[in-house]
Amino acid sequence: MTDSYSITDLAREFEVTTRTIRFYEDQELISPERHGQTRIYSQRDRVRLRLIMRGKRLGFSLKEIRDLLDLYDGDRSEVTQLTTLVDKINERRDTLRKQREDIDATLDELDKLEETCQGELTRKKTG
Repeated sequence: MTDSYSITDLAREFEVTTRTIRFYEDQELISPERHGQTRIYSQRDRVRLRLIMRGKRLGFSLKEIRDLLDLYDGDRSEVTQLTTLVDKINERRDTLRKQREDIDATLDELDKLEETCQGELTRKKTG
């Protein structure tokens, strides 16, 4: 395992653009060393990028991701971070379940409306 990575290495590994990685750097979520104009990313940056990508995939905001990363920096035992993450997971799950209920209700309404429209079409064609 290597101890340092280029921006291209990380972009390729995480299937994102270099611009995305620079954005996370601008947001102070990762902080590579610089040698002139060249960014050198550490193993820590790579792990943080992996956590950022996972958090985004799960629907967490950048602020929520930053808060979780900051907790890790302050508590190396990870107890606080894990407790907070479990709370965030439960909040996200509740939100997704509510959205699924809303989607199901909308689909039911659309099915009923389509059925009504099809009935009207049938009556107009035969009547």
